[in-house]
Amino acid sequence: MSVMRTFQVADMTIHRIVEMEMPLLPALDMLPGLTPELLAENRAWLQPHALTASDELILCFQSYVVRTPHHTILLDTCIGNDKDRPRPSWNHKTDTVYMDQLAALGLRVEDIDYVMCSHFHADHVGWNTRLLDGRYVPTFPNARYVFAAEELAAWEAKHSLAPVVPFADSVLPVIEAGQADIVSATHQLGDHLRLQPTPGHTEGHVAVALGRTGTEAVFTGDLIHSPLQARYPELSPRFDVDPAQAALTRRAFLERYCDTQTLCCTAHFPSPSIGRITRWGDGFRCDPV
Repeated sequence: MSVMRTFQVADMTIHRIVEMEMPLLPALDMLPGLTPELLAENRAWLQPHALTASDELILCFQSYVVRTPHHTILLDTCIGNDKDRPRPSWNHKTDTVYMDQLAALGLRVEDIDYVMCSHFHADHVGWNTRLLDGRYVPTFPNARYVFAAEELAAWEAKHSLAPVVPFADSVLPVIEAGQADIVSATHQLGDHLRLQPTPGHTEGHVAVALGRTGTEAVFTGDLIHSPLQARYPELSPRFDVDPAQAALTRRAFLERYCDTQTLCCTAHFPSPSIGRITRWGDGFRCDPV
Protein backbone atom coordinates (compact mmCIF):
# COMPACT_ATOMS: atom_id res chain seq x y z
CA MET A 1 0.00 0.00 0.00
CA SER A 2 1.34 3.43 -0.92
CA VAL A 3 1.25 5.86 2.02
CA MET A 4 1.58 9.60 1.51
CA ARG A 5 4.75 10.90 3.14
CA THR A 6 4.97 14.50 1.90
CA PHE A 7 2.56 17.29 2.82
CA GLN A 8 2.46 20.90 1.69
CA VAL A 9 1.34 23.33 4.40
CA ALA A 10 1.21 27.03 3.51
CA ASP A 11 4.78 27.94 2.50
CA MET A 12 6.32 24.84 4.09
CA THR A 13 6.78 21.19 3.19
CA ILE A 14 6.63 18.30 5.67
CA HIS A 15 8.23 14.94 4.89
CA ARG A 16 7.96 11.72 6.90
CA ILE A 17 11.07 9.55 7.22
CA VAL A 18 9.90 6.15 8.48
CA GLU A 19 12.70 4.06 9.92
CA MET A 20 10.54 1.24 11.24
CA GLU A 21 6.87 0.30 11.73
CA MET A 22 6.24 -2.68 13.97
CA PRO A 23 4.25 -4.21 16.84
CA LEU A 24 5.85 -2.93 20.05
CA LEU A 25 4.10 -4.32 23.14
CA PRO A 26 0.81 -5.97 24.12
CA ALA A 27 -1.74 -3.20 24.61
CA LEU A 28 -2.58 -4.36 28.15
CA ASP A 29 1.11 -4.27 29.07
CA MET A 30 1.90 -0.89 27.51
CA LEU A 31 -1.20 0.86 28.92
CA PRO A 32 -1.65 -0.18 32.57
CA GLY A 33 -5.01 1.59 32.84
CA LEU A 34 -6.47 -0.37 29.94
CA THR A 35 -8.80 -3.22 30.87
CA PRO A 36 -9.53 -6.34 28.78
CA GLU A 37 -13.13 -5.16 28.51
CA LEU A 38 -12.17 -1.73 27.17
CA LEU A 39 -9.73 -3.28 24.71
CA ALA A 40 -12.42 -5.66 23.47
CA GLU A 41 -14.80 -2.73 22.96
CA ASN A 42 -12.26 -1.00 20.70
CA ARG A 43 -10.59 -3.93 18.98
CA ALA A 44 -12.68 -3.72 15.81
CA TRP A 45 -11.60 -0.20 14.83
CA LEU A 46 -8.00 -0.64 15.99
CA GLN A 47 -7.33 -3.75 13.92
CA PRO A 48 -5.45 -4.30 11.73
CA HIS A 49 -3.66 -0.95 11.29
CA ALA A 50 -3.03 -0.12 14.98
CA LEU A 51 -3.42 -3.48 16.73
CA THR A 52 -2.30 -6.96 15.73
CA ALA A 53 -4.43 -10.10 15.95
CA SER A 54 -2.55 -10.91 19.16
CA ASP A 55 -3.41 -7.48 20.66
CA GLU A 56 -0.01 -5.85 20.28
CA LEU A 57 0.00 -2.11 19.57
CA ILE A 58 1.59 -1.21 16.23
CA LEU A 59 3.83 1.85 16.35
CA CYS A 60 5.67 3.81 13.69
CA PHE A 61 9.19 5.08 14.40
CA GLN A 62 9.88 8.12 12.27
CA SER A 63 11.33 11.58 11.87
CA TYR A 64 9.90 14.61 10.13
CA VAL A 65 11.81 16.90 7.81
CA VAL A 66 10.34 20.41 7.61
CA ARG A 67 11.39 22.77 4.85
CA THR A 68 10.52 26.39 5.54
CA PRO A 69 11.46 29.29 3.26
CA HIS A 70 14.53 29.76 5.47
CA HIS A 71 15.65 26.41 6.90
CA THR A 72 15.65 22.65 6.60
CA ILE A 73 14.80 21.18 9.99
CA LEU A 74 14.85 17.59 11.23
CA LEU A 75 12.40 16.80 14.04
CA ASP A 76 13.50 13.86 16.22
CA THR A 77 16.04 11.43 14.82
CA CYS A 78 14.61 7.96 15.37
CA ILE A 79 16.62 4.89 16.35
CA GLY A 80 19.93 5.15 14.53
CA ASN A 81 22.64 2.65 13.63
CA ASP A 82 25.48 1.07 15.59
CA LYS A 83 23.95 1.76 19.01
CA ASP A 84 23.78 -0.52 22.06
CA ARG A 85 20.05 -1.01 22.64
CA PRO A 86 18.16 -3.67 24.61
CA ARG A 87 15.50 -4.15 21.93
CA PRO A 88 16.90 -6.67 19.39
CA SER A 89 15.48 -4.93 16.31
CA TRP A 90 17.16 -1.68 17.38
CA ASN A 91 20.46 -3.08 18.61
CA HIS A 92 23.48 -2.29 16.42
CA LYS A 93 21.39 -1.72 13.30
CA THR A 94 23.37 -1.35 10.09
CA ASP A 95 20.63 -0.83 7.49
CA THR A 96 20.44 2.10 5.07
CA VAL A 97 16.67 2.73 5.37
CA TYR A 98 16.92 6.12 7.08
CA MET A 99 19.71 7.59 4.99
CA ASP A 100 18.14 6.28 1.78
CA GLN A 101 14.94 8.16 2.56
CA LEU A 102 16.87 11.33 3.33
CA ALA A 103 18.68 10.98 0.00
CA ALA A 104 15.37 10.39 -1.79
CA LEU A 105 14.36 13.87 -0.66
CA GLY A 106 17.48 15.24 -2.31
CA LEU A 107 19.11 15.88 1.06
CA ARG A 108 22.60 15.19 2.34
CA VAL A 109 23.45 15.22 6.03
CA GLU A 110 25.22 18.54 5.37
CA ASP A 111 21.92 20.11 4.27
CA ILE A 112 20.17 19.94 7.66
CA ASP A 113 20.21 23.34 9.36
CA TYR A 114 18.56 22.38 12.67
CA VAL A 115 17.83 19.19 14.57
CA MET A 116 15.09 19.48 17.19
CA CYS A 117 14.46 16.72 19.76
CA SER A 118 11.14 16.48 21.59
CA HIS A 119 12.89 14.47 24.31
CA PHE A 120 15.88 12.18 24.81
CA HIS A 121 14.50 8.64 24.62
CA ALA A 122 16.51 6.25 22.45
CA ASP A 123 14.05 6.22 19.54
CA HIS A 124 14.10 10.02 19.23
CA VAL A 125 17.84 10.77 19.35
CA GLY A 126 19.47 7.82 17.58
CA TRP A 127 20.53 9.54 14.38
CA ASN A 128 21.79 12.58 16.30
CA THR A 129 25.14 10.84 16.02
CA ARG A 130 26.87 8.22 13.90
CA LEU A 131 29.81 5.94 14.55
CA LEU A 132 32.99 7.21 12.87
CA ASP A 133 36.43 5.74 13.54
CA GLY A 134 35.24 4.14 16.75
CA ARG A 135 33.53 7.19 18.26
CA TYR A 136 30.13 8.82 18.01
CA VAL A 137 30.08 12.18 16.23
CA PRO A 138 27.19 14.44 15.15
CA THR A 139 25.55 13.00 12.03
CA PHE A 140 24.60 16.44 10.70
CA PRO A 141 27.83 18.45 10.70
CA ASN A 142 26.33 21.85 9.84
CA ALA A 143 23.26 21.63 12.08
CA ARG A 144 22.49 23.32 15.34
CA TYR A 145 20.84 20.81 17.67
CA VAL A 146 18.05 22.41 19.69
CA PHE A 147 17.64 20.86 23.16
CA ALA A 148 15.16 21.99 25.81
CA ALA A 149 17.03 22.99 28.98
CA GLU A 150 14.69 21.19 31.39
CA GLU A 151 14.92 17.94 29.41
CA LEU A 152 18.71 18.18 29.32
CA ALA A 153 18.95 18.87 33.05
CA ALA A 154 16.76 15.86 33.90
CA TRP A 155 18.91 13.48 31.85
CA GLU A 156 22.16 14.96 33.14
CA ALA A 157 20.93 14.21 36.66
CA LYS A 158 20.02 10.63 35.76
CA HIS A 159 23.30 10.10 33.93
CA SER A 160 25.29 11.36 36.93
CA LEU A 161 23.78 8.59 39.07
CA ALA A 162 24.11 5.74 36.56
CA PRO A 163 25.16 5.73 32.90
CA VAL A 164 22.29 6.30 30.46
CA VAL A 165 23.52 4.78 27.22
CA PRO A 166 21.37 6.73 24.69
CA PHE A 167 22.25 9.98 26.44
CA ALA A 168 25.94 9.10 26.33
CA ASP A 169 26.04 8.05 22.68
CA SER A 170 23.46 10.37 21.09
CA VAL A 171 23.30 13.58 23.14
CA LEU A 172 26.61 14.19 24.91
CA PRO A 173 28.71 13.96 21.70
CA VAL A 174 26.61 16.76 20.21
CA ILE A 175 27.22 18.97 23.23
CA GLU A 176 30.92 18.12 23.26
CA ALA A 177 31.13 19.07 19.57
CA GLY A 178 29.71 22.52 20.37
CA GLN A 179 26.64 22.04 18.17
CA ALA A 180 23.94 22.20 20.86
CA ASP A 181 21.66 25.17 21.51
CA ILE A 182 20.14 24.86 24.99
CA VAL A 183 16.83 26.71 24.97
CA SER A 184 13.64 27.29 26.94
CA ALA A 185 10.54 25.15 26.40
CA THR A 186 8.89 28.08 24.59
CA HIS A 187 11.80 28.81 22.27
CA GLN A 188 10.98 30.15 18.80
CA LEU A 189 13.06 29.31 15.75
CA GLY A 190 12.70 31.99 13.11
CA ASP A 191 9.13 32.91 12.24
CA HIS A 192 7.92 29.36 11.51
CA LEU A 193 8.68 27.06 14.45
CA ARG A 194 8.17 27.30 18.19
CA LEU A 195 8.36 24.87 21.06
CA GLN A 196 5.46 24.07 23.37
CA PRO A 197 6.06 22.57 26.83
CA THR A 198 4.25 19.22 27.05
CA PRO A 199 5.55 17.54 30.24
CA GLY A 200 4.62 14.12 31.54
CA HIS A 201 6.22 11.62 29.20
CA THR A 202 9.52 13.10 30.34
CA GLU A 203 10.20 16.09 32.58
CA GLY A 204 11.07 18.50 29.77
CA HIS A 205 9.20 17.02 26.83
CA VAL A 206 8.23 19.54 24.13
CA ALA A 207 5.94 19.57 21.13
CA VAL A 208 6.80 21.65 18.06
CA ALA A 209 4.28 24.02 16.46
CA LEU A 210 4.74 25.06 12.84
CA GLY A 211 3.32 28.12 11.10
CA ARG A 212 4.09 31.78 10.55
CA THR A 213 0.75 33.40 11.35
CA GLY A 214 -0.93 30.50 13.16
CA THR A 215 -0.39 26.83 13.92
CA GLU A 216 -0.56 25.06 10.57
CA ALA A 217 0.88 21.81 11.96
CA VAL A 218 2.02 20.47 15.30
CA PHE A 219 4.45 17.64 16.05
CA THR A 220 3.44 15.65 19.10
CA GLY A 221 6.60 13.80 20.05
CA ASP A 222 5.63 11.24 22.68
CA LEU A 223 2.80 13.04 24.41
CA ILE A 224 0.67 10.41 22.65
CA HIS A 225 1.63 7.01 21.21
CA SER A 226 -1.50 5.25 19.98
CA PRO A 227 -4.90 6.20 18.52
CA LEU A 228 -6.40 4.44 21.54
CA GLN A 229 -5.02 7.23 23.74
CA ALA A 230 -6.77 9.82 21.60
CA ARG A 231 -10.10 8.22 22.36
CA TYR A 232 -9.11 7.80 26.04
CA PRO A 233 -6.56 10.53 26.89
CA GLU A 234 -6.27 9.30 30.48
CA LEU A 235 -4.53 6.10 29.31
CA SER A 236 -0.83 6.69 29.96
CA PRO A 237 1.83 4.18 28.88
CA ARG A 238 3.98 2.59 31.52
CA PHE A 239 7.05 4.49 30.34
CA ASP A 240 5.63 7.97 31.05
CA VAL A 241 7.71 9.41 33.89
CA ASP A 242 4.62 11.15 35.34
CA PRO A 243 1.49 9.35 34.07
CA ALA A 244 -0.96 11.75 35.75
CA GLN A 245 0.76 14.82 34.30
CA ALA A 246 1.03 13.12 30.91
CA ALA A 247 -2.73 12.48 30.89
CA LEU A 248 -3.46 16.13 31.68
CA THR A 249 -1.03 17.28 28.98
CA ARG A 250 -2.53 14.91 26.44
CA ARG A 251 -6.14 16.01 27.01
CA ALA A 252 -5.19 19.70 26.99
CA PHE A 253 -3.27 19.22 23.74
CA LEU A 254 -6.15 17.38 22.05
CA GLU A 255 -8.65 19.99 23.23
CA ARG A 256 -6.45 22.77 21.91
CA TYR A 257 -6.30 21.38 18.38
CA CYS A 258 -9.70 19.66 18.21
CA ASP A 259 -11.88 20.71 15.27
CA THR A 260 -9.21 22.98 13.82
CA GLN A 261 -7.36 22.74 10.50
CA THR A 262 -4.05 22.12 12.29
CA LEU A 263 -2.28 19.01 11.03
CA CYS A 264 -1.35 16.71 13.90
CA CYS A 265 1.92 14.98 13.05
CA THR A 266 2.33 12.08 15.46
CA ALA A 267 5.58 10.34 16.23
CA HIS A 268 4.22 6.84 16.63
CA PHE A 269 0.70 6.44 15.18
CA PRO A 270 0.66 3.82 12.42
CA SER A 271 0.85 5.14 8.88
CA PRO A 272 -0.27 7.59 7.60
CA SER A 273 0.46 9.09 11.08
CA ILE A 274 -0.79 12.60 10.16
CA GLY A 275 -4.34 13.79 10.64
CA ARG A 276 -6.69 16.34 12.15
CA ILE A 277 -8.12 16.05 15.64
CA THR A 278 -11.90 15.72 15.97
CA ARG A 279 -14.10 14.88 18.92
CA TRP A 280 -15.26 11.33 19.67
CA GLY A 281 -17.59 11.19 22.66
CA ASP A 282 -15.60 12.31 25.69
CA GLY A 283 -12.39 11.70 23.75
CA PHE A 284 -10.93 12.36 20.34
CA ARG A 285 -9.76 10.80 17.10
CA CYS A 286 -7.07 11.74 14.62
CA ASP A 287 -8.72 11.60 11.19
CA PRO A 288 -6.04 10.80 8.57
CA VAL A 289 -5.45 13.26 5.75
